[in-house]
Amino acid sequence: MAAAESPSAALRRRDLCSRGIRLAGKMRADVADLLDAYVEQQGLDASASVAAMEGVPLAAVERWDEQTGTQRLLENLAAYRAFRALLAQMLEEQREQLGEADAGLGRALAAVLLQVSAFAYHLEELLRLESRGIPGEEEEDGPPPPPRLSLFEQKLRGLGVLRELAQWAVRSVRDLRQLAKPSPATGPAPGLAESP
Repeated sequence: MAAAESPSAALRRRDLCSRGIRLAGKMRADVADLLDAYVEQQGLDASASVAAMEGVPLAAVERWDEQTGTQRLLENLAAYRAFRALLAQMLEEQREQLGEADAGLGRALAAVLLQVSAFAYHLEELLRLESRGIPGEEEEDGPPPPPRLSLFEQKLRGLGVLRELAQWAVRSVRDLRQLAKPSPATGPAPGLAESP
């Protein structure tokens, strides 16, 4: 990568980051609404503790400030691809459990699934701008969630998925704000020109 970022590339990056921040903020609000509806519909306690579950990406990261821009983008992309698979499974389970009895919750899940897919695509665009290869889906989705869980386990996993997705939306805003910071002098943006 060149030592200096062109002004048009810097503007494009900032524009993509700004739009990504808006998308992540909207997704966070929609996930919060969905979480409230999900807890009520599933008869769960909103303060229920949910242990980390296999296949659900955790938003917490050690040494966040030491990550390069590329690392941030790749981790976000991997997480949203995993959430796309998890939300699709939740939607299928919701349909099996309730049929059309609660179409509102199904529509809300489907809407958030679309937002997650759109955000993953947006992250791919940012990676393309940085001239990074886009990892294949099969590499990034990780292992599929357990095929058969009890109904209660499915409900708890759903609660954990939505809580963690809300945290990822917050982390994504932080990551994109970090990426959108102007480059020092004429050099590349912090972390973006570095290798993953």
